[in-house]
Amino acid sequence: MPFPWRRARHELLLITLVAVAALTPVYRFGEQDRSRLCLTEAIAHGRVSNDACLASALDRSSYGGHLYSDKAPGMSLLQLPAAEALRLGPHDRWPHEPFRIWGVRLFASGIAFLVLVLLVGRIAEGLAPGYGGPALVAFGLGTLAAPLAATDFGHVAAAACGFGAFALAWRERTVAAGLLGGAAILFEYQTAMIAVLVALYVARRGVRPLLHFAAGALPGVVLLLAYDTAAFGAPWHLSYSYVANAFEAEQSHGLFGIEAPRAFSSYLVFAGGGGLLVISPVLVAAAVGLVLLARRYRAESLVCLAVTAAFLVLNCGYFLAYGGFSPGPRFLVPALPFLAVGLAPVFARAPRTGAVLAVVSVVATIARLLTWNNPRPPQQTLWGDIARIPYGVASTAVRDDLPQSWLHWLGLGRPAGAALIAAAALGAMLVALRRPALERSAPGGAHVALAAGVCLVLVADLAGVVGYPYDYRTSSPAKQEALAAPLRCDGGTARPRVEQGLLQQRTGTRSRALCARAVEAAHR
Repeated sequence: MPFPWRRARHELLLITLVAVAALTPVYRFGEQDRSRLCLTEAIAHGRVSNDACLASALDRSSYGGHLYSDKAPGMSLLQLPAAEALRLGPHDRWPHEPFRIWGVRLFASGIAFLVLVLLVGRIAEGLAPGYGGPALVAFGLGTLAAPLAATDFGHVAAAACGFGAFALAWRERTVAAGLLGGAAILFEYQTAMIAVLVALYVARRGVRPLLHFAAGALPGVVLLLAYDTAAFGAPWHLSYSYVANAFEAEQSHGLFGIEAPRAFSSYLVFAGGGGLLVISPVLVAAAVGLVLLARRYRAESLVCLAVTAAFLVLNCGYFLAYGGFSPGPRFLVPALPFLAVGLAPVFARAPRTGAVLAVVSVVATIARLLTWNNPRPPQQTLWGDIARIPYGVASTAVRDDLPQSWLHWLGLGRPAGAALIAAAALGAMLVALRRPALERSAPGGAHVALAAGVCLVLVADLAGVVGYPYDYRTSSPAKQEALAAPLRCDGGTARPRVEQGLLQQRTGTRSRALCARAVEAAHR
């Protein structure tokens, strides 16, 4: 069958509104910025270590008496032109240059986010004409891609490369597909799973296309091996092998901290403060859509399902499901566009149910976008905080903690930036969710599956409200301190911040908390 590729209705307007909503925040300087920019600074001076810059960093590796970033080098390489053009000052000034840092983030991650949104929208429109717009908005503003779009995390750029590789392989452009597949590994090591699955997809056409894909992937792989050799002495030595921070012991278990899926991490991934069922219930519809898609595009649907399943297993098996301080299970982000391929088919089969799930997801994700970078956890569930905004903003997690925005240049405060973000998101939904997007459809098996998915979403939200089986709300400072008391960091006692408010596991397993240096450093 031909490659599905069509321009969605009002595409440019929708992408503009999504860009305004997702890229307006100017988040606080964090450890992701420090670690990656330290490597960028080192590369600009012809080396890969940066002892002075990384001396006070959390995310670092140590080898041969020198300090290195513990991240894959892709983001640092991609940021180099922007960092030079914007003339970033010495590393001790970076926390005080928010708008220069924001510019670097936009160049490295923001552009990749917009490319990713475009790809999802065009493929969705090709699969189900009339529903590319809703899929574009649901993915761009209703998933974790949005809160991470204007950050220095590498997941969005890795997702753009990985999904781009799949799209090109689908279009039978195997060399270009391999080039992006190899590049994806430069941004996040775990995207090697995407490269392998896309390679298997290509191999079904024969040995020659597979060799073309491998040849395309070679430059990215060689660049990564060269970096590992220069930094850690051998091409097979990854930065994660030499992590030197508070998580060194946990990282040494399994495959760099990844083991068999854990109940606690699985709960976080699906039903925690930033869980998929809590902030992105539309992804339940996307999963149903991939099953529907298999009737026409069996191989492509299987690739998307396999990528999604692989990253779910990885994230549920990692000792920190949210990877420290982040808006949610961020390691899943490279798989989200693959899952989003199912949005258009399910919107076409059950448009009203899909539209409701999309609206709920956009509301929750925008709330997360505005509050995840707060220096304190939410006092209640995400939906509890949203419900209290109209009549008690002073008691919610958003008081005085909204992110800064580029409107600061115009003399406008944080509330103005938040209002612009909300208005852009509302505009995107109004434009996208119009007829035929809301036409009635006949009941069928998809509706039954969606109803079951909605029940899962409600159960997840109810679990958060009642705090069962895990209590992730800060009921009192005394309780925080009591739970935090046993934790020690870097040889000394420290008051921890729990991962996204997770305080206590009621099943008897020991509580997982984060060292203050690990989490609160992200706010300095």
